[in-house]
Amino acid sequence: GVRRPMPPGHPAPPADISTLPSPLVSALAFFASVWVFGQILAGKPIRRLGQRPLRVWGYDNSRGEFSVPAAAIFAASSLSFFLGTLHYLGSAYLYSGVCALGVFIYWCVYGTPTSKPSGPRPQPIRREPQWDDKTWTFEPGWKCEVATRSHFITENEVGNGLKLTGEPAGRQMWYFDQKSPEGSVSKAAEILTSKPATNPNTSDKIFRNQQIEKWKRKGGKVPSSDWKPKDALDAARKGISFYEMLQCDDGHWAGDYGGPHFLMPGMIVVWYVTGKSDKFLSSHKRRAMIHYLRVHQQKDGGWGTHIESPSTMFGSTLCYVALRLLGVKKDDPQLVKGRAFLHGQKGALYTASWCKFYLCVLGVMDWEGHNSIPAEFWMLPDWFPFHPGRLWCHCRMVYLPMSYLYGIRFVYKDAETDPVTASLREELYCEPYDSIDWDQTRHWVAPMDNYSPKPWTMTFAQDILAYWERYGGWLRKITRKWGLNYTIEYMAAEDLQTNFCDIGPVNKVLNMLCTWVHHGGDSRCETFQRHILRVPDYLWVAEDGMKMQGYNGSQCWDTSFALQAVAESGLADEFPEMTRKGYKYFERTQILSTRISKSSPAYTYETSEARKKYYRHVSQGGWPFSTSAHGWPISDCTSEGLKAMLVLRDCKCIVEMKQTTDLMTDERYYNAVNVLLTLQNFDGGWATYENNRGYWWYEMLNPSETFGDIMIDYSYVECTTASLGGLVAFHKRYPGHRSKEIRDSIQRARKFLKLIQRKDGSWYGSWACCFTYAAWFGVEGLLMCGESKDSKNIRSCIQFLKKHQNPNGGWGEDFRSCFDKAYAKDSMKMYGDKQGSGIVPTAWALLAITAACNPEDKQCVEKGVKYLMNRQLPSGDWPQEGISGVFNRSCGITYTAYRNVFPIWALGRYANEFKAHVH
Repeated sequence: GVRRPMPPGHPAPPADISTLPSPLVSALAFFASVWVFGQILAGKPIRRLGQRPLRVWGYDNSRGEFSVPAAAIFAASSLSFFLGTLHYLGSAYLYSGVCALGVFIYWCVYGTPTSKPSGPRPQPIRREPQWDDKTWTFEPGWKCEVATRSHFITENEVGNGLKLTGEPAGRQMWYFDQKSPEGSVSKAAEILTSKPATNPNTSDKIFRNQQIEKWKRKGGKVPSSDWKPKDALDAARKGISFYEMLQCDDGHWAGDYGGPHFLMPGMIVVWYVTGKSDKFLSSHKRRAMIHYLRVHQQKDGGWGTHIESPSTMFGSTLCYVALRLLGVKKDDPQLVKGRAFLHGQKGALYTASWCKFYLCVLGVMDWEGHNSIPAEFWMLPDWFPFHPGRLWCHCRMVYLPMSYLYGIRFVYKDAETDPVTASLREELYCEPYDSIDWDQTRHWVAPMDNYSPKPWTMTFAQDILAYWERYGGWLRKITRKWGLNYTIEYMAAEDLQTNFCDIGPVNKVLNMLCTWVHHGGDSRCETFQRHILRVPDYLWVAEDGMKMQGYNGSQCWDTSFALQAVAESGLADEFPEMTRKGYKYFERTQILSTRISKSSPAYTYETSEARKKYYRHVSQGGWPFSTSAHGWPISDCTSEGLKAMLVLRDCKCIVEMKQTTDLMTDERYYNAVNVLLTLQNFDGGWATYENNRGYWWYEMLNPSETFGDIMIDYSYVECTTASLGGLVAFHKRYPGHRSKEIRDSIQRARKFLKLIQRKDGSWYGSWACCFTYAAWFGVEGLLMCGESKDSKNIRSCIQFLKKHQNPNGGWGEDFRSCFDKAYAKDSMKMYGDKQGSGIVPTAWALLAITAACNPEDKQCVEKGVKYLMNRQLPSGDWPQEGISGVFNRSCGITYTAYRNVFPIWALGRYANEFKAHVH
C-alpha cells in the first residue's frame, strides 16, 4: 500500500486534485476574506496615496477595487472552489470547466477593452432639424459680470443676508440693468437677433460686444480691418489681438456653454413647485427664458434634445411644460403647434424617463408610471459588485436626489387645484388622465428618444423592483428609511463640497428641491437660500435669450487651451497683460489651494474619512472644468491647467512678475501630479473625474434611454492624452519627483492608446465632434509616450485624416459623428461651408498632422492653413459654425471659444514647428 518512489528522470505524476479543500471550505474562505478585506480592512492604507503597486489593505472605494493581496486570496479561494466542485461532479465536468476557465482568461486578456467605444451604429440618425424662416429679436438690457463683482451683485439681488462662499475667480453671471437697458449693448440689430433656420448656434454677440466696448473705454486698440495677415503667424497674431479683447478682468475667458434643451425646464419645474419665488427667477429672467424657448421651437412644433437635434419627445415635452409654467397660455399659437407634435407621437406617455421624473414631481404624471429608483441601494456594502458609489459621478449624483424624491413620492402639493397643472393633465395626453393604467406605461418610450434602448436585463430588473415596491412590506420601509436618511446627508455634503454649485445643472436643481422638501417646504431655510445664490452661475444670455448651461461654465477649460495656444505660437510676450492675467487666474483656480478656498466649508471634506464616506476622489491640487468654487477636479482639466502654468513660467512677462510675487509653490505642482497619478485606471487610460469603479456589464443596467455609456467612468483618448501631457511637462521640470511612477504611467498609457485605436487609424472622440478632435489627442499622446513619428499607429491616423480632407483644404463633421459613431463627412454643409468644411474640425486635424511633422503631409497641411486664413474675419474673429461639443454620445453642447482658440493654435504650431522642421 506504500507508493513507490519514481525512478530518476521519470516525469512526475499529475497533481492530486483531491487534496484541494472541499468546495464548502473554499466558499467559506472566499466569503470570509471578502468580509475581512471589504469591511474591516477597507481603506486602511499601506503606502502613501498614489504609489504602486499597493494602496490599501482592503477595498478602496475611491478606485472601486480591492488590494492586490485581497485579489490574490479571492482568486485562490475561487479557483479552489471551482476546481473542487468540478472534481466532485466528475472528470468530464473537470476538463470542461478547465477549458471554460481558459477561454474566460483569454477573453479577459485579449477581448475588446471596456473603454473602447463600439460603432458605427447600425441605425444612424436620419432626421434633420428644421425651423421656420424667421428672425427673432431679443430685448436689450442684459449685462455680464464676473468674479468678486458678480458675488456683490448676486448677494444684493437675492438679499437674503447670506454670502457666497468659495473662490470668486471665474464666476460669471448675468443681470438685467433696469436703469439703462440701452447702455448694456449696442442697439444695432445684429447684436440682438438670431435666426435658427440659418444657424441655431449663437455667436455670443451680446457678451462679445460688451467686452469689446469695455476694451475701447479702457483705451485698448481694436484690430483694424485693414490688417491683412501676411502669413500664418500673423493671422494667429491678429486672432489673439481680437481674442484678448474678450478676456474678463479676472483673467478667464467666458462664453456660452449652453445647447441642451432638457436642463432649463427642470429648473423651471423646481422653481414652480417651491413657490415661484422672484428671488429664484426674476420676471426679467422668466421673460428671457420664454424668448429662448420660442426661438428654438422647430417647424414641426417640437424641440430637440439640444439645439442641433431634430425634435424629440424628451426635448418637446419638457420645453412645452416649461412655457406653460412660465405663464404662456395653452391657446398660444406656438403651444398649439407644440401640442400637436406631442399628440402626433402618442403623448407624454412616450417621453424619456428623465422627463417622466419631472412630470411626476409636478403632479402631471402618476409615480406608478415611473420605474423604481430605490434609495436603499445606498445601504449595500461598498464592495458589493453593483453599488451606486461605483457609478460615474454625474450618473450617481443625478440618481441620488432622484432616489430621495422617488422614495418619498414627492408631488407638488397644489397639483390637483392649480389650474396650470390641472390643464397639463389634459394637454399632455391623448387619453383621459384618470383612465391611464400607469404601471403599463413604465417602459414606453418613443423611438426618437430611444438612443440607448434598455437591455432586457434592465427591463427585467425594473419589473422585479416594481414587485418590491408593491410587496416589500416592512423590510422595504425600514431599508428605505435608512437609504433616505443617507441620501439627504450625502446631498448636504455635496452642496458644501461645491459651495452649493453641485456637480451639474440636473443635480443642482434636484438637490435644491430635496433640501426644500426635507425642511418642510420652508423656502426661508438657509440651505435653500444658499442654493438660490448659485442659480445665476448656471444661466447664460446670448442673442437667443436666456438658457441654462451644461455646467456652471467652461471657464478653466477654455482658458487653459487659449493660453497654451498663445504660448505655442510664441506670442505670449507680445501680449504681456493678457498672459499675466491668465497666469494669476490659474493660480486662484487650483482647487482647495488658495487661502479663500481653504477657508470654505469644502475644505473640511478633503479628509480621507469624508472622501471615503461620500465616494470622492482626492481634490486638492486639481483644476476644475469651470471654477475653483465648483470643487470637482477632472483629469484632463487638471492636466491642461498644469500644462498652462508650466508653459507660461518661462515667458518673460511671467518671469518678471514672479520676481515680485508668485504664490505657485512646488508643493502645489506636486499636488496636481498626485491627482493625475491616482486617477490612472487599471487599463492604463484616464477617465474623467474618478477611476473606473464599475464593470462593463453596468451598461446593461442603464436606466436612461436618451444617453449612452453613462454608467461608469470609462477611460478616454482625450483624458488619457491630456493627463499624459501634464505628467510629461511636469517630469521635464521636476525630473526627481516620483520619476519612476511617472515613467511607468506613461508606458501603460501608450499601450492603452494603441488598444483603443480603430482599425482605420482613427480614434472616437467622446467629448467633442469627434474623429478630428480625437485624432489630435491620439497622435499627440503617442508622441509624448515616445512613439516614432513614422510609426504605424500615427501614420494610419494621419492617412485617415487626409482621406477626409475636402477639396478646399478643410475638414468637417458635426455631432452626428458622435451620435452615429461614424465620420459624418457632409454634415457641416448645414452650418459650415458648401463643401462641408468647418473651422474647428480643420484646426483639430491640423494640430494632429503638424504634431507629427512629416514632409509627406506638407501639401495637405498648407491647404488646411490656407483654409483657416481665408475664413478669418476682418476683425480677427472667425465665424460661429456648428456645435462643437458633445457628451454621453448623443447630446451636443456649445463651446463658443473653440472658434477662436483652435485656429490660433493650429496656425501658431504650423508657423513655429511644422514649417521650421519640414521646410
